[in-house]
Amino acid sequence: MTAYAALDVSMDKTAICVIDAGGNILLEAVTISDPEAIAHCLAPYSAELELVGFEAGPLSEWLFRGLQDAGIEPVLMETRQVRAALSAMVMKTDRNDARGMAQLLRSGWFRPVHVKTIPAREQRTLLAARSTLMRRQKDIENSVRGLLKGFGLRLGRLLRGRWDDAVRDIVSGNATLASIMEPLLVVRQVLRAQLAVLDGQVRDIVRTDAVCRRLMTAPGVGAIVALTYRAAVDNPARFRSSKSVGPCFGLTPRKYQSGEIDRNGGISRAGDPAVRVALFEAAHVLMTRVAKWSKIKAWAMNIAKRRSAKRAKVALARKLGIILHRMWVDEADFRYGQPA
Repeated sequence: MTAYAALDVSMDKTAICVIDAGGNILLEAVTISDPEAIAHCLAPYSAELELVGFEAGPLSEWLFRGLQDAGIEPVLMETRQVRAALSAMVMKTDRNDARGMAQLLRSGWFRPVHVKTIPAREQRTLLAARSTLMRRQKDIENSVRGLLKGFGLRLGRLLRGRWDDAVRDIVSGNATLASIMEPLLVVRQVLRAQLAVLDGQVRDIVRTDAVCRRLMTAPGVGAIVALTYRAAVDNPARFRSSKSVGPCFGLTPRKYQSGEIDRNGGISRAGDPAVRVALFEAAHVLMTRVAKWSKIKAWAMNIAKRRSAKRAKVALARKLGIILHRMWVDEADFRYGQPA
């Protein structure tokens, strides 16, 4: 007998549904969200289980590896597709979601998601922590600017190193305001110091990683972009072709076709937004700051003349994603080409 098991995972509890090849329910249970507890519930059906699946989420990678250690080979299901399939249900409960996902596993109507390796997950965590500190630093700076505007005090464009001194100078004539601003400046200094620590960790990884060093031979690609791309792709062999990178990271247009209607929309914005942002920033740098000629820059500048700079940067970001993947697979550095 063939069986399929679906897990609807939340932070504390997991709803389990096991069905047979005919769609008949063999087991419905609720247990704690722990690999050992889940494996214990599935143990009576271990010999019959064809697929064990659950949505990608915050706990998914931890559960995935825990179930593997317990002798179960699970599969992660793409969240968008699962959500769309389950949206037709009138009653949304964890139990019904597990039932619906079990039917998806039985029918094969799901898209498996790549599970990152431990090093890739660690790199991604480092980049996410760095991004958090950068956002908090920007929040502090914007708060200081906003608070000072109420007193008619305006800060212009300042160098990072002079920011604190400029704020102290502008509030020096108001002791109360100075005492209010000082804690914010202290917090900002702490954020900057810890951000420098994380930046150092990024540089250390990139310096010793052959893939990152190779990716950085492409114009516009720095340490952050290279490490972001490396952590997201993780295993280049999971893409059938380099052109699959664009759709994976949401850099290709949406399409809607029905009857006489056929239109293309904006980019899908699917996949990892951090990679999409990193590639767009690399494209911006390549078009606006890199002086050296290259075929890819000439191609993007031609699009900018015909369409717009924003469209050109999106197209260039997609093209960069493809080129970086090809460089990784071929183990080749970027080639600039010769001007026509």
